[in-house]
Amino acid sequence: MAMKNRVLGRTGVSVSPLCLGAMMFGPWGNKDEADSIRIIHRALDAGINFVDTADVYSGGESERIVGKALAGRRDDVVLATKFFMPMDGGDPNQRGASRRWIIREVENSLRRLDTDYIDLYQVHRPSQDTDVEEILGALTDLVRQGKVRYIGSSSYAASQIVEAQWAARDRLLERFVTEQPPYSILVRGVEADVLPTARRHGMGILSYSPLGGGWLSGRWRKDAASAPTSAARPSARFDMASPANQRKLDIVEELAQLADESGLTLIELAIAFVINHPAVTAAIIGPRTMEQLESQLPAAEVTLTADILDRIDQLVPPGVTINPDDNSYGEAELTPEALRRAM
Repeated sequence: MAMKNRVLGRTGVSVSPLCLGAMMFGPWGNKDEADSIRIIHRALDAGINFVDTADVYSGGESERIVGKALAGRRDDVVLATKFFMPMDGGDPNQRGASRRWIIREVENSLRRLDTDYIDLYQVHRPSQDTDVEEILGALTDLVRQGKVRYIGSSSYAASQIVEAQWAARDRLLERFVTEQPPYSILVRGVEADVLPTARRHGMGILSYSPLGGGWLSGRWRKDAASAPTSAARPSARFDMASPANQRKLDIVEELAQLADESGLTLIELAIAFVINHPAVTAAIIGPRTMEQLESQLPAAEVTLTADILDRIDQLVPPGVTINPDDNSYGEAELTPEALRRAM
């Protein structure tokens, strides 16, 4: 399969419209290392040249598996990873976005990935207790040292994107060239502000969860025994008693019918919807098995017609997230002060 690559923001770097997300490689997902490596190789052979992982995925095992899989092919891949999440639950300094942690953790990621450089180094979440200039300053040093090529953000609100861009401009620091938000047919909140803001600043968008955390994979259907329950997934995102989640199941049924009428699978429709957005550079797919990867690859070649997009808009209006609990960006702004609560 030949994929028509796209330019990542204004970097000049060419990447595939599908980015292989590596969260499921390791104990969190596929515990078979050899099988995980085969999946990575199949993705590369299919034309994917963009791989995204994070230090926290399976406690570093995902990075190690990716590094092993890329042996001999490293220079052919745009390799992205992230930092911020806790790496040691008992040590508050082995997490976050302080200069101290960034400088230390990049060395850990380089070692696990078995590489001399990271193409795209991203802060995994916004930090409410670290000055953005400290973050950008540390990352700028890594770029100048040649350990990192570009830097990016993930799950930033529009105001945080702007603040970081202005800080980089005013202090002559490296700027975030990408943003990684959640985006799917069921989670369209970023269309209202995050996507246009990032686009105005020339940022590339690599969006995660194009299948809505599994809701658009066909895995969970209305009245199906396999539907998630609040007991199995103790989160408001998967509480089937929630009217919002019941509405999601209704929408999935209608989307499945639309996909069938269009000669597509639900998975192809969902991923194509994301990469058809003009602000999106690549959709991050996160297969756990070879079968899942094979079901997702064809979406790279799908172009949705205006009629199909109009039907989707009727089911989920632009800018709307059906269940607000699915929005996972701008988390740092939901502080007690922002909610007018006394400390």
